[in-house]
This record gives sequence, C-alpha cells and structure tokens, in this order.
Amino acid sequence: MFVWIASYPKSGNTLTRSLLASYFFSHDGIFDFKLLPNIKQFPSKDLFLKHGINLSNEKEVIKNYIKVQNSINKKNSIQFLKTHSYLFNIENNPFTNLNNSLGVIYLVRDPRNIIISSANHNSSTHRNSVDDMIGGKPLRNNKDDIWTYIGTWSGNYNSWKSFKSLDRYLLIKYEDLITDKEKIFFKILKFIHKLKKIELVLDKKKFQKCLDTTSFNQMQNMENKFGFSETLMNKSTGKKNKFFYLGPKNDWKKMLDVNLKKEIEDKFEKEMKELSYL
Repeated sequence: MFVWIASYPKSGNTLTRSLLASYFFSHDGIFDFKLLPNIKQFPSKDLFLKHGINLSNEKEVIKNYIKVQNSINKKNSIQFLKTHSYLFNIENNPFTNLNNSLGVIYLVRDPRNIIISSANHNSSTHRNSVDDMIGGKPLRNNKDDIWTYIGTWSGNYNSWKSFKSLDRYLLIKYEDLITDKEKIFFKILKFIHKLKKIELVLDKKKFQKCLDTTSFNQMQNMENKFGFSETLMNKSTGKKNKFFYLGPKNDWKKMLDVNLKKEIEDKFEKEMKELSYL
C-alpha cells in the first residue's frame, strides 16, 4: 500500500523524502542522496514503459495510472511514493484509489516563497512562475517526458483533502518543518505508524542522525560536491541550477514584486487565510 508524499513543487517534498529515506532505508540514519531512489516518483517514465504504454499519448497514460499502481503495490507492506500531481479524476480515470493508497502526507508552502524557488529551479521568471501557479498549463512534462497534472497551487492543495475524512491525511507546513524539524518529523513517523496500525518505537539515535544529516547546509554541500539528480539544466547558461538554492534565506518580502505578491494573495486568499499565510 502507498503512502503518498504529495505537494505542489518546491514545497518541502525533497526534505521530507530525505528524512524518511534516512530513517527507513539506512542502517544508521545518515542521509545520502543514494537513498532517495527508495522513494519513487509517480508518475515516472520507467514505471509506464514496463507496460508498453505510449508516453506521447496523454489519454493512454491517464487510463493506465491504476494499472501501473496495481503492478507495483505490495499489499502487505507500505511503500512511499512522491508526487506533484493533484488528486484528479479525468474522464473517470482517477489518479489513484483506496485499493492502492493507504494515506497521504501533504506538504504545503507559502505560495509567495514557492515563486522564488520555482523560478530558479526552472530557469524561469517570477512572472512565468506565477502564471503557472494561478492557472497556467494544467498539464506539464517533467524531465522524464511523462504527463504530470500539477494544477494550480490551490487546486493541488484542496484535492488531497479527500483523504482527511478517512483519517488518512497529514498536513505539514513547510515553514513548520524548517523551524521545528524534530517535532514535525516525529509527527510524521507517528502518522505512518498509525496507518500501519503499530506502535512507534523510536530509534532515538537513528532519529537524531536523520535530523543532523539533512540540514540545508549539509544537503547544499552534498550537491556542490556530488551533484544532485533532480537538478535541471539552465538552457541559457548550459549549467545546472542549484537545487538547494536559498533555503531559509528565501524571503518573498525582499524578493517578490509587489504586484505579483498582490496577484497571488488575491487569487489564493481563501486558502492562504485557512493556512494562516494571510
């Protein structure tokens, strides 16, 4: 069964996966980029090609989401899957179902700060990043050339709430994860064990190693030394952008144009108030 690590892009998904990979897929809790492939992305090119699915055919890809999930679902164990997709149902083709999905950890971040990170990651402008966020193209190709439906920032956030009524939903604010990583990571582990219906017996030494080796500075240094597979190429410079870019120094108040700020706040006023961003 899958536990989804879901979010709009640049909202803390990588940090959350790094913590989980360190705790569940290492013997000592020490983080390494090599641990991240233990948490696969969905959709991804390799999963669909195994079934001979034509990746250039949007409708064929959508129709086979459940088939692909059925094929990788290990019924008697929990698997983590990363996604930036919203929880859609397009022409009676759902993103997932309860036969495959046990629950979701949903990461949300102040959309004004997402713009700064997103523009850097995609070699784009703040203006283009805002256009995507408030309703630009609902369909995007990631570097895997697979159809991924991200949707708007609010649409992505609201869609995953359907798991809330099933008591299978944990909402994590990126800002809380950054300011109190120990408390939030413990909360995440408790949620996972609740889904598994077993008591959490915390490995305190391993837990602490997870926290220590996933600091922003540590991960930024690792990227500088070894590179990072999720980094995209800057088409203008021919060099890869920094994935671990500003971290705690990302401050929309200093970096975002006032008109773009107002546009985001007007568009997402309801959700931003709900999340105490306004």
